[in-house]
Amino acid sequence: MNRSKKSRHTNAFILLFLQESSSSYGAQILSSLQSDLPYCLTDSPSVYRALQEMEEKGWLKSSWKTPETGPPRKWYEITPQGQSALHDYAIDIAKRKANFDFFLEHYTGLSKHSIFRKEHPDEF
Repeated sequence: MNRSKKSRHTNAFILLFLQESSSSYGAQILSSLQSDLPYCLTDSPSVYRALQEMEEKGWLKSSWKTPETGPPRKWYEITPQGQSALHDYAIDIAKRKANFDFFLEHYTGLSKHSIFRKEHPDEF
């Protein structure tokens, strides 16, 4: 069974992207995540589920727009509640980063292993 992939902080990255771009539609958000994130662990179904979930929480608002050519698209914007959630994610990520930095510093200091080994470049 092929399951969609959603990283722990998919919502945070979507909110960050919308904060920077002011509004966007799902495919554009996914494209930006895949091109901008160093290690994007998200796919299309998980992005659309995350958008729906955040809209239900009041973090996003949406509107349908019909371009001159092509199908109508649902555009999303971050709300004040979404900005608050983005701030909370930033605090959480900063704390996790501090722990990850500690781990990597001690791991590389205690072993002769480099986490960026040439024999396994796809792992990182």
